[in-house]
Amino acid sequence: MQKITRSLVQKNTTRIVLVVLDGLGGLPVNGKSELEAAHTPNLDALARTSACGLHVPVALGITPGSGPGHLSLFGYDPVEFQIGRGILEALGLGMEIRKTDVALRCNYATIEDGIIGDRRAGRIPTDQSRILTEKLQAAVSRIGDAEVAFAPGMEHRFAVRFRFPDSLPPDAARINDTDPQKEGLAPAPPVGETPSAQHVAQVADAFISRVSSVLKNEKKANYALLRGFSVMPHLLTFQEAYGLTSLAVAVYPMYRGIAKLIGMEAPEVSGDVADELAFLKDKFDDHDFFFMHVKKVDSYGEDGNFEEKKKRIEEFDVLLPRILELRPDVLIITGDHSTPALMKGHSWHPVPALLKSPYVFGGLCSGFSERECFRGELGIFPTTSLMTLALANAGRLRKFGA
Repeated sequence: MQKITRSLVQKNTTRIVLVVLDGLGGLPVNGKSELEAAHTPNLDALARTSACGLHVPVALGITPGSGPGHLSLFGYDPVEFQIGRGILEALGLGMEIRKTDVALRCNYATIEDGIIGDRRAGRIPTDQSRILTEKLQAAVSRIGDAEVAFAPGMEHRFAVRFRFPDSLPPDAARINDTDPQKEGLAPAPPVGETPSAQHVAQVADAFISRVSSVLKNEKKANYALLRGFSVMPHLLTFQEAYGLTSLAVAVYPMYRGIAKLIGMEAPEVSGDVADELAFLKDKFDDHDFFFMHVKKVDSYGEDGNFEEKKKRIEEFDVLLPRILELRPDVLIITGDHSTPALMKGHSWHPVPALLKSPYVFGGLCSGFSERECFRGELGIFPTTSLMTLALANAGRLRKFGA
């Protein structure tokens, strides 16, 4: 699809805004999903005049990670471009990545007697995480033939880069996560699927031991779980694919990382959603396409906290008029995947979406929710089609064929 789209792209002065409420989709608890239970008069009013539908990030029944979910939103097939989360976290934190490097994203965790008690170490404060990461960097700078570099992230997250003497093949990162994704289990040992990956896995195993030794006296963050082993891939840039100058507005590093991976401008932004909106307004005359990311909707879904997820949706709804005041030619509001509080994690359920432009029917949905979007004119469609729809509604695609 991206190849056809690229051949039809034409430039004009229209502006597109894509707002991603991370983990937006949910499931009913006492009859209503988080989105249905939330008081969202602005989203509901917008949905009544927009094209609505549900999109599938990878395939029906397949639960996507955040990386595949966002790649799909940007029109890149996540099955063709399988990118580990580590590279996204590292890029988002400003690390330089070369062909000699393996990047991974890590969680501080709590472990006792070899069993994980908390995969996120109680979501320790970012300031404390930064101190611990600096401590690790001072103690662990090389393992075998690999130079080791750390970058502190948000809360319990940090990134690590293993830099080897020579360029690595693409399969060097084919190593399992050590995070079992559930408390009450032992961490998995890192195992490489290929000879080159086996060498990296040996470095990772030694790395875990060194980190555990440094952190052994910490009460909460006394262990590190490794996720998303990855090497630098090659992708068409967003501008090459769509002819758009683009800006990412995201507080969390991983989402800046995926934006940087495809060539978006992704400066560091701090604060809350209101701060993100102020930044968006300030830069609105400088680009054609804007990606704005809202994280906490997903965080509370993963925590199983239905009420707080609902509140974060309501908080965004109050701020939505600030986006409408910018008068984008195309506005899309959706998620990268569903994260039902009922399931305490990502799920395979299709994701609600609305697309506002002058060229839609509208009037088919009475509000913005999973069930209402099922009635919308977009139906259930692959997430990778969303960029094509955005470009078409922005008048940025020529006719196909004679």
